Amino acid sequence: MAAALTGAVRILAEATMITGFVFVMMILVEFGQVMTAGLLGRWLQHGGVLRTAAVALLGTVPGCLGAFTDVTLYTHRLISFGALVGAMIASSGDEAFVMLALFPGKAIPLFALLFAYGLLVALVVDRVGRPRFYRCDSCPEGIPLHPQELALPAEPPLRRSFGEWSFPRAALCGVLALFLAAVAAGWIGPPAWNWVRVTLVAVAALALAVVFLAQEHFLEEHLYRHVARKHLPRIFLWVLGILLALGWLEAAGLPLQEWIERHRGWALLAAVAVGVIPESGPHMMFVTLFAQGALPFSVLAASSVVQDGHGMLPLLAESRWEFVKVKTVTALAGLALGGALMAFGW
Repeated sequence: MAAALTGAVRILAEATMITGFVFVMMILVEFGQVMTAGLLGRWLQHGGVLRTAAVALLGTVPGCLGAFTDVTLYTHRLISFGALVGAMIASSGDEAFVMLALFPGKAIPLFALLFAYGLLVALVVDRVGRPRFYRCDSCPEGIPLHPQELALPAEPPLRRSFGEWSFPRAALCGVLALFLAAVAAGWIGPPAWNWVRVTLVAVAALALAVVFLAQEHFLEEHLYRHVARKHLPRIFLWVLGILLALGWLEAAGLPLQEWIERHRGWALLAAVAVGVIPESGPHMMFVTLFAQGALPFSVLAASSVVQDGHGMLPLLAESRWEFVKVKTVTALAGLALGGALMAFGW
């Protein structure tokens, strides 16, 4: 009973961390879009090698923070479908830290390969299907800009008086302050101070400053009605539900690793299939088996292409169909790369 309670608390903390980071990134993206009168979005939407490479490079950041940011940009129609696919191929999730610890000499070339391959696939996808941007009932127009926010030079959406506090401002400041304190204290997120915790604290503090300083129009229209009320509850419930389901499967003790070791001929397909799961843990078996010399590099590369840690959980919460489409493309890309490397004896 105590173990089950501990596991439930851990999953709740993980879901809160993921949702909280996505929330603060949405706040900062909205603020940047309004501050630049839409120039940030138009620069990214223009596509091209440089912009797509910047998005894919963000995905290579160890952990899931870069992937979360790319999903946020996509659901607000700031990057194309191909760019998101490339970012997810480049992303290795939390397993990047493990690979750097176990085999840094092979991990860094793998990350470089994933970035280059992700950029190539992104450009091909956008070229073949033309750049396609996110469309969903929950956010059909991306970040909505109002007439007064499209004028240049853009007027900073900052308030001039600090005497009045509306309910949306007080609520958002309270939630962000609690999130910031929980991360700083180690209750959610990394248990020790590292670059991930520093990043979480920094972006949460910046988002809190935005909420505190924002004009009432920007605060209510963009942050409260659009981000907090439309996106936040759905993301949290989906992330929590999926993590609970995966935790149950882990507790059931399914012998996945033993099966792979006995059927190495199916390892490539198994790596791609397991990579579809939006979770960091299942991929760890392939990292461990590769470190032990039980799997070839081709299988690890295929698994790394398809899996993206928790990075796709926010997109799954927003649109199951978009999640399936991204995973379908990355699965095919993983099979292609893994098969080619295996054919060359890797």
